Amino acid sequence: MFILKYILVLVWRIWFYIMMGIPIIIMFPILLILTSREQWYSQFFKVARFWAKIVLYGTGFIPRVKKEAQVDTHKSYMFVANHTSMADIMLMLYCVKNPFVFVGKKELSKIPIFGFFYKRTCILVDRNNQKSRKEVFDRAQARLHDGTSICIFPEGGVPEDESIILDEFKDGAFRLAIDHQIPILPLTFLDNKKRFSYTFFSGSPGKMRAFIHKEIPTKGFTQENKKELKASTHKVILDKLQSGKF
Repeated sequence: MFILKYILVLVWRIWFYIMMGIPIIIMFPILLILTSREQWYSQFFKVARFWAKIVLYGTGFIPRVKKEAQVDTHKSYMFVANHTSMADIMLMLYCVKNPFVFVGKKELSKIPIFGFFYKRTCILVDRNNQKSRKEVFDRAQARLHDGTSICIFPEGGVPEDESIILDEFKDGAFRLAIDHQIPILPLTFLDNKKRFSYTFFSGSPGKMRAFIHKEIPTKGFTQENKKELKASTHKVILDKLQSGKF
């Protein structure tokens, strides 16, 4: 029975990556066109949201979203969330209708098929390279000037120790939000670690709950307020994770 469970989880995990790849292959010509110009990004984003739904439902995940307040779909935000799973990308796309650009780790661009469009549409960061971090900041600023929102997982990666509920936040998301005077919009993903963590032989289909909190304004803030903004955002997400209430 123990061996059978591992085999089933292995097959299911492989199926997840198949579900990621097949829609991209089918829509390849359309995606190639939509990613050729930044002006067409909003159309690409709609296709990406559709792809995310295919991956989530096709893998057996059932997204459930609750909002503490309405999100203005014509407004730019800095979207932030806890990060424990590759499925965080799909769930974020599922939850958010405002076109946004991910700021993500460079390593994901190596994933076959998915990585090709990931590096064409996302702002990639090499966290071991100071020059790369500066380039990320400049590119994010340019997208915000265009009215596109930004999504950053502020933990800066997935903690290797899965007992950590929420790791410390990096400064980048909060520095950018203050510079552009756009609100922080925190999301809490309550089940992603349980459903599809980076521990390969783990997880299961089931509900994926996402809670969208009230926006945290930054109007009038300066970089001197960055520390308190980061701390208050961290507390919002941590409190929800610890309570587990939906």
